[in-house]
Amino acid sequence: MWWPSAAMTALLIAALIEPAAPEKEAAARQDAPEETVILLHGLGRTSRSMRNIQRHLTRAGYRVINISYPSTRRTIEQLAEYLGPELDSYCASPQARVHFVTHSLGGIILRRYLQDHRPAGLGRVVMLGPPNRGSELADRLAGWPVYRLLTGPAGQQIGAGASGAVNCLGPIDFELGVIAGNRSLNPLFSHLIPGEDDGAVSVESTKAPGMQDFLVVPRSHTFIMNDPEVAWQVEHFLRQGRFDKWPPVMRTPR
Repeated sequence: MWWPSAAMTALLIAALIEPAAPEKEAAARQDAPEETVILLHGLGRTSRSMRNIQRHLTRAGYRVINISYPSTRRTIEQLAEYLGPELDSYCASPQARVHFVTHSLGGIILRRYLQDHRPAGLGRVVMLGPPNRGSELADRLAGWPVYRLLTGPAGQQIGAGASGAVNCLGPIDFELGVIAGNRSLNPLFSHLIPGEDDGAVSVESTKAPGMQDFLVVPRSHTFIMNDPEVAWQVEHFLRQGRFDKWPPVMRTPR
C-alpha cells in the first residue's frame, strides 16, 4: 500500500485548510468598518489622565485617539472651536464610526462641539462625572481667587444656574451613557454639594435628559477614569448601548 510522504501530507492538509490569501485578508480588513474612540479629559487635566481607558480600549480592538487641550485657558465655546479642526479630521469619513469617551468638562465641550458639528459616523458617547446640569460646587467657589486661578474661564461657566453655559446647551440627540461616582476624597467640598457626590459633582447633576443609560459607581471624581471596572463598563456601552448591570459591580469603595 502506498503512503504519502510527509511533504505530500503537509500539502494535502494545507489544501484542506485553504488559508486565506494575503490579498483576501487585506480586502476583508478594508471592508470591515473602522471604529475610533476619541478621549477628552477633564478640567485641569491632560491626556495622561485617560491612559488607563486608552489602554483598555486599544486592547479591545478600537483605534483610540487621546487628545490634550488647554482646559484652563479658554471658555467652553473657545475650547470647542479649538478642538473642532482636530475632531473634524477624525470624523471626516462617513464610513468610519467615531465614539467619544469624556471625563468631567470634556463632556460639556463635546456637547458644545456637537451642536455645530454632527459627524456622519457618530457612534456612542460615554461621559464620566459630567456636570450636565452644572456644578453646584462651581457656584459656591466662583468668587474664590484661587478657584478662578486654577480653573480658568471654563471653570466660571460650569455653574448650575439657569443662565450658565452648561444649561444653555442643546438637547441630547445621540446615544449617551453616563457614569457618576458617589465617593468623595474631599469632605469639605462634599459638604457644599447637595445629595450624593463624587467630591466635585453631585450625582443628580451628571444626568442629562435623553441619555440612554445611567450608572452610579463608588468612585471619586478624580480617579473614576482609572478604575478597570469603569473601563469595562465604558467598553460594554460602546458595544451594546447599555451598561452591564448584572452581575453587580463596583462593590469595593475606592
